[in-house]
Amino acid sequence: MITLSKPVPFLAAAAMAVTMTACVVPAAPVQATPIQTTAVAAPEIPDTPAGRQVRWLLDAAARPPIPESELEEHFAAAFLQSVPADQLNQILTGLKGMRLQELTRSESTLLTAVVEAAGALFDLSLTTDGTGLVDGLLFRPHVAPAPKDWTELDQRLSKLAPQAGFIAAEVTKNGNCRPVHTVAPGTARPLGSMFKLYVLGTVAERIASGAFTWDTQLTITPTLKSVGSGELQSRPDDSKVSVLEAAKLMISISDNTAADLLIHKVGRKNVERTARAWGARDKRGTPFLTTREMFVLKGADYPRHAKKYLSLETAGRRTYLDKVVAKVPLSRITAWTAPRELGTIEWYASPAQVCQAFARLSKLPDKRVGEALSINDAGLALDKAQWPSVWFKGGSEPGVLDLGYLARTADGRSFVVTTLASSPKTPFDGGRTASEQLGLTRGAFTLVKRS
Repeated sequence: MITLSKPVPFLAAAAMAVTMTACVVPAAPVQATPIQTTAVAAPEIPDTPAGRQVRWLLDAAARPPIPESELEEHFAAAFLQSVPADQLNQILTGLKGMRLQELTRSESTLLTAVVEAAGALFDLSLTTDGTGLVDGLLFRPHVAPAPKDWTELDQRLSKLAPQAGFIAAEVTKNGNCRPVHTVAPGTARPLGSMFKLYVLGTVAERIASGAFTWDTQLTITPTLKSVGSGELQSRPDDSKVSVLEAAKLMISISDNTAADLLIHKVGRKNVERTARAWGARDKRGTPFLTTREMFVLKGADYPRHAKKYLSLETAGRRTYLDKVVAKVPLSRITAWTAPRELGTIEWYASPAQVCQAFARLSKLPDKRVGEALSINDAGLALDKAQWPSVWFKGGSEPGVLDLGYLARTADGRSFVVTTLASSPKTPFDGGRTASEQLGLTRGAFTLVKRS
């Protein structure tokens, strides 16, 4: 979420593994921020069995689909039985333009490296068998080193973004956040798709009240379809999706159409009430926008609709959304790559308020809430023995890159770590910023657990 340009897949998909036993293709992105790179000489790839296959892989990623006969020349037969050619080509398509950034380990039959692909950084591991064919291939989001203490975290956070907020807190038994370490915890910042936490909470509350159930069917009408990340917008008009499936897609792959369907089902004002009750009371967030409305205001005949919308009071804005914005066809929306209206047209909350949202969600008795939030950890990869449950929601658009997590320890304690990063004038270097945020987050969980 929220533009239409090049994706930052780490926000929408967990680690992408291509192994003898598993293959997980990155899902649609939460948003897309073009990665800004500086040309550097690529590392020299060693002339070893693993090195030669990595050299071929980099070339193949530039020209998918690769004929099955060529894949058979490079992958072991057992590997291709586990990961068929069509699936492998789907992965290569997602990695199109992959570039080698750094070699981290090189042996005859093993090579590990950092690569850049689709606007993100990945750790690549490739192994070969006795005949030199690939028998193992793994891609995981690249995570920067964890900070050793809070002082280092603060120093690195200050370099991460022109504007940044942070909180590491324990969720108490009564559902409050006990801050352990913070940076500007009370300053509201743009959320990107993190607003979907409030939509999920509203859905769960309305289900608890008996208004509908998780099995209730929603109709994907043309007027409720959005653009950007997700898959529901590609389904046939007037097809059906359950509330549960929509909720899971909204959280796990940040499906924008799913979010809009759910906002329509529960009612905009009910989402606004939930957000206020959970502490997010920034007036800029009212009316609570759908993603389609956000796209129109920022991407259709910009800045005409944005200027008109901002000139109105709350009641007038509601009318403008219903009478004008709702009638703008999706075909009028065009992508934007520079930060746009971050301080005026968005969804807003502070790190402390995001923490409270996670805390309130954790106290809801409905297990389906946790199911949706635990599908995708965006590559954080905490030790499951120490952190058996991890919830995630991120959010972004050009100039916004946010990460929010709640994780539970094996002994039942719950902690929230949230980073809200904004750059009002220039877009982020998406892959590297994401890598640094993941590193800071992973380190923060280690530090907060010791508190």
